[in-house]
Amino acid sequence: MFTGIVTDVGGVRAVSVAGDTRFEIATTYDTSGIAIGASIACSGACLSVVEKGAGWFAVQASAETLGCTTLGDWRPGTRVNLERALKIGDELGGHIVSGHVDGVARLASRRPEGASVRLEFVLAPDLMGFVASKGSITIDGVSLTVNEVTGDRFGVNIIPHTALATTLGDISDGDSVNVEIDMLARYVARLLQKE
Repeated sequence: MFTGIVTDVGGVRAVSVAGDTRFEIATTYDTSGIAIGASIACSGACLSVVEKGAGWFAVQASAETLGCTTLGDWRPGTRVNLERALKIGDELGGHIVSGHVDGVARLASRRPEGASVRLEFVLAPDLMGFVASKGSITIDGVSLTVNEVTGDRFGVNIIPHTALATTLGDISDGDSVNVEIDMLARYVARLLQKE
């Protein structure tokens, strides 16, 4: 489990394919404290550490993960939002995030709004039913509040700190991002289906 509060922006340093796809990710984390098998959210996708060294760790992604996320587009140099798994007693600063990406959204527009930036995304209709104004959503591993929902689009505001501390400050119109819908919305919708 995660909170959607990014604690490092790493970078892909190598990609190799041998069955699954292996990514080596450079990080400022002290990797001596990361166990093999530990979960790290990588731009929102929960991945297991399979190898590590000073200043880097490696993860593997299956075809399923590549097909449901933006990871298939990662190349050396791709910047990646990172968050280590939540520990009992940690502050829950964002919202409860599983690291299970539900789909990919596309940035439709980006415009200044005061000191912040308003981002508007297009999302598949089957996921839009889970997105609510003033609800939570995770975009590339970042916990955000939805500002508005219209048709197949939703908007969020990025404050200057978030723009600097995550990859969201660098995205451009047409870019794709990983989206995890709010866990509570998912379970409420499932319960309502049973009625």
